[in-house]
Amino acid sequence: MKALVTGISGFVGSHMAEFLLDQQVEVIGTIRNRSRMDHIEHIQSQIRLIECELRDPFSVETLLAAEKPDYIFHLAAQSFVPTSWNSPVDTIYNNVAGQLNIFEAVRRLELPAKIQIACSSEEYGHVEPHETPISEDNPLRPLSPYAVSKAAQDYLGYQYFKSYGIHVIRTRTFNHTGPRRGEQFVTSNFAKQIAEIEKGIRPPIVSVGNLQAKRDFTDVRDIVRAYWVGLEKGEAGECYNIASGTCVTIEEMLNLLLSMSTISIEVVPDPSRMRPSDVEILLGDASKFERQTGWKPTIPFEQTMSDLLGYWRERV
Repeated sequence: MKALVTGISGFVGSHMAEFLLDQQVEVIGTIRNRSRMDHIEHIQSQIRLIECELRDPFSVETLLAAEKPDYIFHLAAQSFVPTSWNSPVDTIYNNVAGQLNIFEAVRRLELPAKIQIACSSEEYGHVEPHETPISEDNPLRPLSPYAVSKAAQDYLGYQYFKSYGIHVIRTRTFNHTGPRRGEQFVTSNFAKQIAEIEKGIRPPIVSVGNLQAKRDFTDVRDIVRAYWVGLEKGEAGECYNIASGTCVTIEEMLNLLLSMSTISIEVVPDPSRMRPSDVEILLGDASKFERQTGWKPTIPFEQTMSDLLGYWRERV
């Protein structure tokens, strides 16, 4: 079996590649000339990397015609919500055009590939308290350009399944974290700040934004296993929430990280870290996915945070 991972050099892509190698799958991945390679250096000899600009339809079709993968894990995206406020056009174009080019190439080449598209719980956006935990039937009320781009990817997956019979699995993944998470994301940002404080390279102050937002965190290593079983056992055309089903505030997550350090650290609000609008609560109901595939998360949140802090302690 051969699997293509778009965005293989990223956070989730690198973990996806590791998982696939453990399954004895041949792994190819897309990179760009400015891709950072540090996440995949340790497995680079075991995978094949192909430079491909996903926004260029010719580049995508050339790749798929040559490789004919059995599985496609489409993980490449502009995935940072605050960036989408600064660059809404780039975010929407990047996320939608790349996926469309993959779908069109698969359609024209008549490839029997199964495709997993990484959608997002951010699509649900504004959620009323009585609507949690959030099921797949909840209305989509996106609150950021990023969320709008993911809703577009989601619905395009449905449309290409209905119109052309392409085997698409739409995964609406709730917050996920773990080693290698980009430092701009809140869990990694806090962990890196703590690691820098411990090394004495920043004062004992953690800068924070909105601490009252509630999020459903799952370990990235559980997430990539979900993506795999989604293509193995999921029903084509369906959307599935992937979540832990438990919720913590950002403040509780921060306090857990702080409890893992012996240094006294002050928490200071930073207005620049606040968003124009924020999703108050994202608590997912993954029971549909669990019934279909048997998947459940196995890695405790405490271990995820400990591994993430350890990752930054090794790097600062």
